[in-house]
Amino acid sequence: MQDQDQTSATPSAWSGRFNEPVAELVKRYTASVSFDQRLAEYDIQGSLAHANMLHAVGILNAQNLLSIQTGMATIMDEIRSGQFLWSLDAEDVHLNIEKRLTALVGDAGKRLHTARSRNDQVATDVRLWLRAEIDNITPLIKNLQSALLNLAEPNAGTVMPGFTHLQVAQPVTFGHHLMAYFEMLRRDGERMIDCRKRLNQLPLGAAALAGTSYPIDREMVARELGFDGVCANSLDAVSDRDFAIEFTACAALLMTHLSRLSEELILWMSPRFGFIDIADRFCTGSSIMPQKKNPDVPELVRGKTGRVNGHLVALLTLMKSQPLAYNKDNQEDKEPLFDTVDTLNATLRIYADMISGITVKPDAMRAAALQGYATATDLADYLVKKGLPFRDAHEAVARAVRHAENRQCDLSELALDELGQFSNLIDADIYEILTLEGSLNSRNHIGGTAPEQVLKAIKTARKIIGD
Repeated sequence: MQDQDQTSATPSAWSGRFNEPVAELVKRYTASVSFDQRLAEYDIQGSLAHANMLHAVGILNAQNLLSIQTGMATIMDEIRSGQFLWSLDAEDVHLNIEKRLTALVGDAGKRLHTARSRNDQVATDVRLWLRAEIDNITPLIKNLQSALLNLAEPNAGTVMPGFTHLQVAQPVTFGHHLMAYFEMLRRDGERMIDCRKRLNQLPLGAAALAGTSYPIDREMVARELGFDGVCANSLDAVSDRDFAIEFTACAALLMTHLSRLSEELILWMSPRFGFIDIADRFCTGSSIMPQKKNPDVPELVRGKTGRVNGHLVALLTLMKSQPLAYNKDNQEDKEPLFDTVDTLNATLRIYADMISGITVKPDAMRAAALQGYATATDLADYLVKKGLPFRDAHEAVARAVRHAENRQCDLSELALDELGQFSNLIDADIYEILTLEGSLNSRNHIGGTAPEQVLKAIKTARKIIGD
């Protein structure tokens, strides 16, 4: 193997056009190799497929192809072992690999770039990379869904207050509440899969912007790289970043869902609620207050959601004023996209573990559900079923609640004659309706909070994710 000499004296891919070298400050400002080197293996994968196609159509002879394949295998080993020397002079991942290949195999390395441009090359690399990342993220979503199901199932009948405006509204079960987040994550997973379908089109062959005069076979490359087809317009192929924006939008929405759950975990862990406890390994203490146990992980998830949302806005802003076709602006697509993937991966991994370590405090949940007249709507529904118009029933129950507030007791603690002051339709069977369990069980339909329905929903959910 030749010594790996990163050649600062090697001319740039465009140096013949210029009378002076690029200034060092400009090199540092325009170089992307510090972050786009993570695309290296996908760049090699795409280059090998391109080389195979060039050979198949008669542009590259067998010896050149073999040299390229041998050289790329060496480069792959160097990258994976950490021995590859990345050069700022080579600017980006593509030129670093190309220059190393040329140093290893000579002219064959110089022939590889025939019938392609860095414009369609980078678009292909990013799509290959992001496709693989989506394939990694999808099972992470399922792992989190599974953790939610494992927590929801034993709590399918655990009573807690349901809130609107953060005020006690009606009784629900903790299992039912958790299943709401399962549904959000199900949509998130579907969006990821849908996003993958749209990004899985091959840009390679569009060259710089207009296609190429060489007799290339784009469909062959697409098949080898596992793309579903080829980008239909060369201008769009090199300048489109819809796939990056769409993925980041999917990620931002997923993070928003986790941020909402994080906010609830933070509230529920507070002594003012006391509904749950988060395992110690996901919390930290205070440097000054020894009694503190702070829910740092859900707080950071809440904070990192703003970070991912910011990346989405950055990408949209990046693209909003670009004329066709490729512009250097597009170099700025990678860092927001890379960080979005890293943040989402880390968040999903830690969240599933955190959910699995939650301790539920059902007594505190039940006590909270007994506050705020959570079964008032059940009393109104009772009166409607007895024949009273709903608005009249609503008014009668509102007066009953005011009376109970003055008495500082729950509706279920009012005597029958007291309740009868508000409607002569109220009979002794009302006390079955005013219990928390009576309220839950009365909502025994698809999507309802009755424990029976929650268990059915969990069973269906396990089939959906193959759990």
